[in-house]
Amino acid sequence: MPPDRSAFGEFLRSRRDRITPAQAGITPFPGARRVPGLRKEELAVLAGLSPDHYSRLEQGRQPTVTDSVLDALARALRLDDVERAHLRDLAAPATRRRAGGGEAPQQADPGLLRLMTALDHLPVLLLGRRAEVLARNALLPAVLGRPLEPGSSLVRYLFTDPSARERIVNWPDFAAAAVGALRLEAGRRPEDRRLAALVTELCSADADVARWWDDHGVRDHTSVVKRIAHPTAGPLVFGIEAVSPPHDPDQRLVVYTVEPDSPTARVLPLLAGWGSDDAARAPAAPAG
Repeated sequence: MPPDRSAFGEFLRSRRDRITPAQAGITPFPGARRVPGLRKEELAVLAGLSPDHYSRLEQGRQPTVTDSVLDALARALRLDDVERAHLRDLAAPATRRRAGGGEAPQQADPGLLRLMTALDHLPVLLLGRRAEVLARNALLPAVLGRPLEPGSSLVRYLFTDPSARERIVNWPDFAAAAVGALRLEAGRRPEDRRLAALVTELCSADADVARWWDDHGVRDHTSVVKRIAHPTAGPLVFGIEAVSPPHDPDQRLVVYTVEPDSPTARVLPLLAGWGSDDAARAPAAPAG
């Protein structure tokens, strides 16, 4: 059975729609325009492909995609490094893809757990596949106001718990990045049925998720600013940094960093000592 390249074609279309001939540095082809961005023929010329070859790629009818063609498409579409990696994931043949249907439960990485212990003065959580919580320290729920126990889902908290929108001041920015990270993971793990079911569930439950998902934007877990409106501690500002071990890129230690001597840095020790609820008073054991 030939590989399913529908997601590959959809991503190409979405990136083609967002770049105009002027942005691409070419003169628009003559005739009425029915697309917001580049025409297929214009992109084909930019990438050095025949219009028929590009049409087969976008329609998912091209059985193989060479590295040189992927590089040419990435240059023509002005993709960033994350988008280039996603394009390659979507073009990968089935033999290079990792199945996710009957996988064993993830075990929290011991090294990341030790690092979490060393960072107990900051809110920290360990995420696995599908943004599932593998572990977190006591300060994390004290900041977010929810226990986020191991086995729970960070994205379900973001999109199904009304308190997330209330407490995270810049919720749209943070939530859109979370959807982009799910889209990136879906490209790496196309056979993960649980991930597909999670995306379907969230898209059906929340119009924002559906809109961001249909945009085909991808994000890795790079720096994101998170602003919290804490009911007791007041405004909090964190720089979110994610660390993945090279031997297990499906685990990410997410650290809420603070500027030295900032208002947030000064209030965190107090927040840790207040113990606003039972979840904040005791660290959660890792999943598994």
